[in-house]
Amino acid sequence: MNKKIVYPLAVLGASAAVAGVLLSTSSPVASRPAERMLRAVRTIPVELRDVSLDVRSQGTVRPHAESDLIPEVSGPVVWTSPALVSGGYFEKGDPLLRIDRADYAAAVERARAQLARAEGENEHAQRTLERQQDLAKRSVASDSELNDAERIARVAGAGVDEARVALDQAERDLARTEIRAPYTGRIRSEQVDVGQFLSRGQPFAQAYATDFVEVRLPIADAQLAYIDVPYWHDEAPDEAAFPEVTLTAKFAGRVRTWRGHVVRTEAEIDAKSRLVHVVARVENDDAKPMPLPVGLFVQAQIEGRREEDVVSIPRQALTGPRQVLVVDDEDRIRFRDVEILRVEGENVLIAGGLDAGERVSVSILQAPVDGMQVRPVDDTEVVKDARA
Repeated sequence: MNKKIVYPLAVLGASAAVAGVLLSTSSPVASRPAERMLRAVRTIPVELRDVSLDVRSQGTVRPHAESDLIPEVSGPVVWTSPALVSGGYFEKGDPLLRIDRADYAAAVERARAQLARAEGENEHAQRTLERQQDLAKRSVASDSELNDAERIARVAGAGVDEARVALDQAERDLARTEIRAPYTGRIRSEQVDVGQFLSRGQPFAQAYATDFVEVRLPIADAQLAYIDVPYWHDEAPDEAAFPEVTLTAKFAGRVRTWRGHVVRTEAEIDAKSRLVHVVARVENDDAKPMPLPVGLFVQAQIEGRREEDVVSIPRQALTGPRQVLVVDDEDRIRFRDVEILRVEGENVLIAGGLDAGERVSVSILQAPVDGMQVRPVDDTEVVKDARA
């Protein structure tokens, strides 16, 4: 017998016998339906709250008044105030500079003498006129003599007026030899020293007021709807209704905060940027720990209108321009149209369309279907971000 045939047949027969034994001794397999796999969806609960629609901007602090200090009389400088230096501080009415007053004092005395002489001549002319008038009544004086007396009296009276004006002018010039501060402020720069001759109209310093400062803040046209600002047509607006502004900047190694109010809107819209500029004012009174320095660049937060029953959700929750996905009580996806109040960075404020306690999907779903059942997962981290 051929071994090449016998051995394979024997192996096949043994394999078939073993398979038969296994099939005869095995227990039947119980069948069960396949489990349905639901898509996990992250959700956040809807919470209604009141929000302030603050507007953020930035700008540079500037003085509300600045001017060149200019003498109204000429002469050599004989004294300068210690405050008359770059950065010097002064109060309103403080003397800043004195010009030699000798010539102007002499001019005052000369004007007084001229006034006294004019008054004497006027008295003499008036007595002469009275005498001529008395003679004319008795028909003793001629008309020409009376007319001459009247003319001389009028000229003498005009001479008194002229002398009095000259005295007033001389006294004003004498007072102008001492230049006083027009307001409380600081010196920006100066170009004068004792012994220097100043000419009338020659600027010798630049100063600016510090009693309060202003910040010019650019605002987009759409953001004006969130704040109550005084517009161009407002007449005598109530300052108590001005929105409050919080200014923040890092100064002297620390982050500092100042508070002020928006006081006006500038008359024009910027032609290049198409922005409207509002002006915030900060009072630099003694109660503040540090005055707001001129030239400092600050971040501004303008107090906006308060809105009630607003929902804050992440921007990623929007599935369309004005649409979100809501998970109902049966864990099914529902499309919901909402009213968007404002977009704030990565968050969106919803003014209508959502009720308290509903669940909003924040997962990005590919081709969602209305009524699709999902497995909702509460996402507390997203809730924290949406509330921030």
